[in-house]
Amino acid sequence: MGNTRSPRPACIDWLAEGPLAPHVDAFKQYLTDRGYAKTTFVNCVGSVAHFAQWMHDGRLPVSQINEAAIAEFLDDHLPRCRCTGAVHRDRRNLSAALAHLLAVLRAEGVVAPPTMRTTPVDEELRRYDEHMDHIRGLAPKTRSSALRIVRRLLVTRFGEDEIDVAAVRPDHVRRFFAQQAKLYSKPANAGTVVAALRGYFRYRASLGDAVHGLIGAVSYPANWQLASLPKTLTTEEVEQLVGSLGQAGRSLRRADAIVRCALDLGLRSGEVARLSLDDIDWRAGTITVRHTKGRHDDVLPLPVTTGAAIAAYLKHERPKTHNRAIFVRHVAPRDQPAGPDLVRKTIRQAFKRAGLPYTRSHLLRHTMANRLLAGGASLKEVADVLRHRSLNTTLIYAKLDSRKLAEVALPWPGSAV
Repeated sequence: MGNTRSPRPACIDWLAEGPLAPHVDAFKQYLTDRGYAKTTFVNCVGSVAHFAQWMHDGRLPVSQINEAAIAEFLDDHLPRCRCTGAVHRDRRNLSAALAHLLAVLRAEGVVAPPTMRTTPVDEELRRYDEHMDHIRGLAPKTRSSALRIVRRLLVTRFGEDEIDVAAVRPDHVRRFFAQQAKLYSKPANAGTVVAALRGYFRYRASLGDAVHGLIGAVSYPANWQLASLPKTLTTEEVEQLVGSLGQAGRSLRRADAIVRCALDLGLRSGEVARLSLDDIDWRAGTITVRHTKGRHDDVLPLPVTTGAAIAAYLKHERPKTHNRAIFVRHVAPRDQPAGPDLVRKTIRQAFKRAGLPYTRSHLLRHTMANRLLAGGASLKEVADVLRHRSLNTTLIYAKLDSRKLAEVALPWPGSAV
């Protein structure tokens, strides 16, 4: 679409009189409902006014607004824009505002939903994802990682053509693995690629394909199991972290509650993010962890310190929202739950406030396991609290159980004891 102009008055309110006029109120309500700040609100409305002027000049009907039209506006029109008035020209603001506009128009049914072009590889991955989900019971993050790796293999071998697994040879798989292994900083980490490939080939074998030679085409890199100690906070560092809680400041009550959930309950970041108001039984003093990595719902005792931190957040800091998630966003878009990334960021910031040089949120889960062992819990009890499906997963903590290790330690040859 060019920048051809049609006759119009020198000054016009493009929101009230332009092609988007019937939808402006819905757009403004969309921004208001999500709690966007006044400056963001004004920028979004001004950006849509600029887009409406461009639509008028090019005679673009509302029904034809889509990602391609927005890309044309941003890529072709914006660099040589000659629109009149104080129009908004910041590409980042325009892109964000028009994404919101497209969501509003699609919600109203004015604009067709995006057309998804699928390739044979897309269809294959969709079926394989269903297999991993319903048959193998793998967690979403595990499935996502496997799909990315398998997609690279299939696209490298077939592009957009039909998939013929019989055409894949062991040397194809080995060359692919050698290329992918270069992407990992540690050779042992490339085991993820091996697991993804073998899992996919086993799936194809279950469909009757003769791919058994491909399953053994690559082997796991050397990685001595349980060779390193799991990193945990020392007793002094735990005290330092706990002592830094309770500070006054924006979103710090939420931070305290999140840290307590990870430190006292050993919850993963995704499990913290998915906690709901309906998961806490305040009278029984329990909390239910749903949709865990092991695909179970587990009921855990709610420690007093954790419950107190959550209650303080709910009472004094959590914004009004219709969302049932315990931890919600404090900035726009509001009325949305806090995601796993926000949980991890919150824990990193808590480490920094406590003066600790750590960044990994999973460190608190390891610390919780270590504290249980130090308190006399057995490995089976630790496995139950951490909700491990296999006791082998918990064996890494055996090296932290100094009490049990001391019982099996043999005297040094030649010593008096």
